Amino acid sequence: MNWILDNFWVVPAIPFVSWWLILFVGKRLPKKGSELGILALASAWILSAWAAVAWIRRPTTGHGSDAVRPFIEHAYTWFKVGTTKITFGFHADGLAVTMLVVVSTISLLVHIYSTEYMRDDVRYTYFYAALSLFTCGMYVLVTAASTLQGLFGWEMMGLCSFMLIGHWWEDKANSDAALKAFFTTRTGDVGLLVGISILFFAAHQTFNWESLNQQALHGQIDHTLVLWGAIALMIAVIGKSAQFPLHTWLPDAMAGPTPVSALIHAATMVVAGVYLVARTYGVFWAAFAINPAAHGHHGFNAVAIVGAITIIIAAALAFVQDDIKKVLAYSTVSQLGYMVMAMGVGAWTAGIF
Repeated sequence: MNWILDNFWVVPAIPFVSWWLILFVGKRLPKKGSELGILALASAWILSAWAAVAWIRRPTTGHGSDAVRPFIEHAYTWFKVGTTKITFGFHADGLAVTMLVVVSTISLLVHIYSTEYMRDDVRYTYFYAALSLFTCGMYVLVTAASTLQGLFGWEMMGLCSFMLIGHWWEDKANSDAALKAFFTTRTGDVGLLVGISILFFAAHQTFNWESLNQQALHGQIDHTLVLWGAIALMIAVIGKSAQFPLHTWLPDAMAGPTPVSALIHAATMVVAGVYLVARTYGVFWAAFAINPAAHGHHGFNAVAIVGAITIIIAAALAFVQDDIKKVLAYSTVSQLGYMVMAMGVGAWTAGIF
């Protein structure tokens, strides 16, 4: 039963392989590559569901080597710089398997729906290749054991969103929307890069999620550095999850094909920012004193404040739209604001689930 939890890498590997196959042989197939994408996502969905069941049914008692682990992680040395080891690996826990099931379900439905919606498109095969790579990017972020590895998945989604939003680039509105989404989210990406760099050097040169959280929670990192690292990560969250003031790209992203809008809005790109907060929650908890009673002082809770402002502004903007897709877009931004605010007030479970 635990095979899938010990071999988490298989899930992101499937859409990555399908991406290559669709690119190189997709046009020669009867369905122009869509069958490869759907088969890959169906397989990934089955493995994701298997992982969720395995996690739920894992032993709840044990001692010594059989003791219950809060997460399962396998890391391997990627390269060494002096005495510093840079590792890559895969991390399985309740958050990861939950996100896998959600992403797999939405992405599979989008793949299936797109077969008819995009049937007459001249770049049909290219579209399915981009969908597979997009899904792979989210899988990489969700299963990553470190901030550096998560950065690869984060950037893969950014690139694919640019390609998919601007899929019909002959229309200037579409190409402009793609460029706007790309450059706006790049602002957040700079914050992510700065944040993980600060935390890497502050936390005894580690990119590991769990190590960063534990060191931050136990005061093993200077609070000033934790605060600056969290602020930089928060900029990344604002950009990727369309929070105020970098929320303007998401409504314009509706210019892309409807299946792309569903994929971006429902399961992948915009939720990545909330996932980042959830995965590095120890850092945010320590930096912004999310629980004043535990810290003995009040902090400037940027997470909750940004989420609250976004809720109000996005809901107000939704009221004055005359395009149903724009109404849905601003509604999505507002709902993301609720998720971010929930994280900021300590309601981790409510924010994610």
